Amino acid sequence: MNNSNLSTRLILGAILGIAAAALAFLGNPSNMALCIACFIRDTAGSMKLHSAAVVQYFRPEVVGIVCGAFLISIATKEYRSTSGSSPMIRFLLGVIMMIGSLVFLGCPLRLLIRLSAGDLNAVVALPGFILGIFTGTLALKKGFTLGRAYPTKDSSGYVLPGVLVFLFVLSLTTALFVSSESGPGSKHAPVIAALIGGLVFGAVAQKSRTCFAGGFRDVILMRNFDLLSVLGGLFVVMLVFNLATGGFKLSFAGQPVAHSQHLWNFLGMYVVGFAAVLAGGCPLRQMVLAGQGSSDSAVTFLGLLVGAAFCHNFGLAASAAAAATETAEAVVGGPGPAGKAAVLICIAVLFLIGFLPSREKK
Repeated sequence: MNNSNLSTRLILGAILGIAAAALAFLGNPSNMALCIACFIRDTAGSMKLHSAAVVQYFRPEVVGIVCGAFLISIATKEYRSTSGSSPMIRFLLGVIMMIGSLVFLGCPLRLLIRLSAGDLNAVVALPGFILGIFTGTLALKKGFTLGRAYPTKDSSGYVLPGVLVFLFVLSLTTALFVSSESGPGSKHAPVIAALIGGLVFGAVAQKSRTCFAGGFRDVILMRNFDLLSVLGGLFVVMLVFNLATGGFKLSFAGQPVAHSQHLWNFLGMYVVGFAAVLAGGCPLRQMVLAGQGSSDSAVTFLGLLVGAAFCHNFGLAASAAAAATETAEAVVGGPGPAGKAAVLICIAVLFLIGFLPSREKK
């Protein structure tokens, strides 16, 4: 990678960081800013797909990211409406990525944001994420593939952006959706700012091909640091923002919406990294690809949405640690028995998907 490309990618990463920092400054939850898994979960809750009262809010950022990628791909003639094979596996991989994310309490984007805020629990999770990506690359080397994507009608790629815009309008104009009165779901930037931030984030992520799993995958497979440099630019901006605003706290305890169950932080992100490589991208990348016309990634997005509801309806999501107060005892946090079992099952399923020999087509 030459110096010009490096500078460009660092700048694009910095723009992503500025967008995330602005949303955090304007009211999004601390140490979260723009977490794909958390925001899909909140959106699922707003549509009453789950009943966890503290994580229900229709996040405009979700609409913005998909539509930002859609609009920039149309403008730059990169829009390609495609569809491939293995839709149910792609859906399942979306569910699995969400389970791993909500056991850790954050997607790979929030992992990076938590690192920039000094959250040592994220330091524990990062090796798990990288090991999961490495395991996924081993499956790729052994010939794993979900099949080739083929061109399809342009209108096929319009469906997800169109549906999200429709739901967004409904959330603003009707009482069909619910919003949290406390907890993370009650903390959000103003609607217009959140939508603009999402649009900018989606457009820049599309142009820079931002993918948290892809960044490490490319280093492992090809010694290519292009995508990783984008993440570096984002990290530096968020680190400066946290230092400047007093949000940096180097510790395990006292971190917002986090827990210190180290094994499950590690394994939760292992699941996300492994599944992301098999699916062809992290949750953010799936949304961007869906925006630029991939029906395969749209199916994965639906898996993420259903997975979020599934996690809270069946007690798979971890709880955040909390210090003792005058009226309540301290909460250790972390996943319960169902969440721990789900992570282990997800790992077994991922090995079956990635390494089970497939019947060759004649």
